[in-house]
Parts: sequence; C-alpha cells; structure tokens
Amino acid sequence: SNLWSSHSGQRCLGFKKAFVSNCSYHVDINMDAIVWLIQYLAEHWKDDAFYGYQFLNGVHPSMIRNCPHLPSNFPCVPLLHQCLLYCIFLCLFVIQKGNIFLCDYKSLEGLPTRVVEGKSLPLTAALCLLYLDTAGTLKPIAIQLGQEPSEKCPIFVPSDPELDWLLVKIFVKNADSVIHQIISHLMKTHLLAEVFAVATMRHFPDVHPLYKLLTPHFRYTLQINAAARRALLGPTGLLARSTPGLEGIIELLRRHLAETTYSSLCLPDNIAERGLQNIPNFYYRDDGLKLWTAINSFVRAMLGLYYPTDDEVSGDAELQRWIQDIFTKGFLGMPESFITVEAVVKFVTMVIFTTSAQHAAVNSGQFDYYSWFPNSPLQLRKAPPTTKGLVTMDTILETLPNIGDTVSFIISSLVLYKKYMDSVVLGSYPEERFCEPAAKRIIENFQKELSSIEERIITRNASLEVPYCYLKPSEIENSVSI
Repeated sequence: SNLWSSHSGQRCLGFKKAFVSNCSYHVDINMDAIVWLIQYLAEHWKDDAFYGYQFLNGVHPSMIRNCPHLPSNFPCVPLLHQCLLYCIFLCLFVIQKGNIFLCDYKSLEGLPTRVVEGKSLPLTAALCLLYLDTAGTLKPIAIQLGQEPSEKCPIFVPSDPELDWLLVKIFVKNADSVIHQIISHLMKTHLLAEVFAVATMRHFPDVHPLYKLLTPHFRYTLQINAAARRALLGPTGLLARSTPGLEGIIELLRRHLAETTYSSLCLPDNIAERGLQNIPNFYYRDDGLKLWTAINSFVRAMLGLYYPTDDEVSGDAELQRWIQDIFTKGFLGMPESFITVEAVVKFVTMVIFTTSAQHAAVNSGQFDYYSWFPNSPLQLRKAPPTTKGLVTMDTILETLPNIGDTVSFIISSLVLYKKYMDSVVLGSYPEERFCEPAAKRIIENFQKELSSIEERIITRNASLEVPYCYLKPSEIENSVSI
C-alpha cells in the first residue's frame, strides 16, 4: 500500500500543478473535494464491493446487464464449486434468479491495438460476472479475460491469489474504460449530438418551434467536437494514445454503430432491456428516470402548443425532412418518419436527454474515477495472466502505463472535470426564444420540477458514503459543450 501511495503522491503533484497553471479558463476547482476523492479511490479501488458499485454508479453505468443464463462460453460453475462462493452462487442463481449480472466486452475481440516498442498493446474481450448479495452489495464473482475459455484463458475467482484477482480486475476495467470513452461518451453523446445539431440547422428555420426548443441543447457542440477531433484523436491525444489507437477506435465505432438501436438511447427502454429495473442502489437509473420523465412532460407540453393532432405532425414537411436526414445521413437506427405526436415527443425527449443528462452521467465523473489510474486505465502494457499464482506487485506496475502516459491521461480527465464559466444548466433558456405566455409557463414548470428533483437527490446523497451527483440538475450542462 505504501508503494501505491508513493506513486499517487507523485502523480497528484504533477497534474495539480499543470492544471492550475494551464486551465485558468475554467471556474474555480474545489481542490479539497478532489483530494478527498483521490484518497477514497486509493483506499477502496481494490475492494470488490466498490468495484461492483462502479458498474452502477461510476462514470460508466452502461455496460452491466442482468444475466438470467450463463453464456455458453463462460463455464464458471465447475470452478466455483471448488470455492466457498459455490453455495452462495447456487442460492442466488438457482433459487433467487435475477441476482446475477454480467459485463461482456465481446465487441473488443480481435480489435487492432496500438503498437508500442514493436508489440501490440493488450486489450481483452473480457467477461465479468457479478452477484448481488442479500445486503444489496454487488461484487465480482468470476472473470474470464477472453471470449473462449482455454488453458491460457482461465477463469479467475475471488479465492485465487490476491494479486491475480487484482490484476484481472484491472484488465476488465481497461476494457470498460475503452468502451466508455469511445462508445458511451464519444459516439453516443458527442457524435450523436452532432448529428442532431447539423440536421436541426439544416432543416428548421429559426422560427420553427423545434428549432427554438432544440438549439439551446446544441450550444458549443460543433465547436467542442471539432476540438476533440484535433486534441483527443490527434497523434498525441487522449484517445489516440489509448490502447486501440486510431485504427482500433474507427473499427470499434463501426462495430457499435451497426448494433446500436433507437430504444437503447431511450433510458426507460434501455433499463428494461438490460433487466435492471429492480437492482437496488442504482442511482444513475433512479435519477435518470426522474429526469427523463420531467423532460418528457416538458416536451409533451411544449409540442402540444404546436402539434395539437397527429395531422400536424404528418403534414410538417420540415419535421419530416429533419428526421429523414437523421436516419439517412446520421444513424440508421432512428425512425424514418413521424406519424404521431407521441412519436415526436419521445424522440425529442431522447435528443434533449442525450445532449444533457446522459452526457453529464458519462462525462462529469471522469476525473473522479480516472484520477487513481489503476482503477480505470485506458492503456495497459503487458499481456494478461494465463497462469494463476505468478502475479507480483512488479507485474502489476509493469502492466500499468508509464508515469508520462499516466499523467497525460489524468490531465485530460481533469480538464473535463469542471464546467466553463459561461455554462448553461439544464432547464435554463437565457435567450428566451419562446415569447408565448403559455410556453413561458411550461418552461417555469419544468424548472420547478428540476428543482424538486435536485432537492430529492441532495436528501438521498446526505446518507450515502459516496454521493452520486452527476445527475443533479444544477450540475447538468444543457448541451454537449465540453
């Protein structure tokens, strides 16, 4: 533990000085809060309970799903029979179905990775099985660092040597971090928001109600995406220096774009499809659904002023060209046309939620969970273990990135930690594009509902060891602007 603390102290000093000197365009940073989070991560990142907690309420709550049946390529029951967890596993899996969960990173299988010093960086298409105990604590129970089990791809369990278990958990979080940054963050918020923004500017005149409703949610989106293409995807950028490199990033985007559905972008449908309606202590779900409902009610009321019947929807040529453009030139998973008011309401709700709340959920906590780099490494250097009992602390340190790359990754996440001084939070419309009294009342009611959600989140967080703040309305940017 002293070794970990020493490395943490060196890294903290380096990126704190760099940030304070180079990021004056941000609002003031609460360094006390940052130090507390670093210390908490350093103390708890190896704990199985905190490890499982992050799949629900960390910076990437999008991978975990209920596992009613074990995958055929993950034969872990015979192995679990050899350890004390077997009885727990049978009880939960056979008698109390619904308490087993899975994170499957199969989309990473065979993905090209960066070549460093003549060797391709490792990236595992891991499977991580988790179980929910009677106290409501989610913990990993079995890990396989590949899609096909073999002698060189064994299944690891918590009863294995401590450092073996720690290293395979690091490899899972490496896979999770890659999917988080490239898919859940870049593709499903930044690039998707760009699709919506371009189509809106292309097809709606500025007097159209949907232009007035949506354009505040695209503020700075094109600018930040242009900057991201240069800075993050450039030769020395955060993502270009991650394990996949540019070639792997493009291939991973292609794979996920082909599989992404419209319903997966709608939070209620997404939660139901993953079977996560009833898992306890899932604050991303709880807060997100409240926000989805509030946004949906707001959109329904606003659109009701301009589309009183379905005929107005089908007869709006600009609206139809808008969604057709999104479908044909942006994302084939979207609807091709709108026939009903309800269909427009749901789609616009998804657009606003994606560009505000969903982006906050996968962006705002990056430094919180990436600051202690072994917890969420975007790059690893050594191949995963193939034999149990051989991992040492030196093995782990040699697997993690060097100090230079580590500091670069952490600096990048710290830049994204705070909002700009001219940020606009969800529910704020300072340009007042709507002049109708009825529309203004609807906006006021929306703001009141967001304030109520904020109060409930604050009350809930007061009793939590690790507060979940990423979906507090006052912390959600109205658009993808950072």
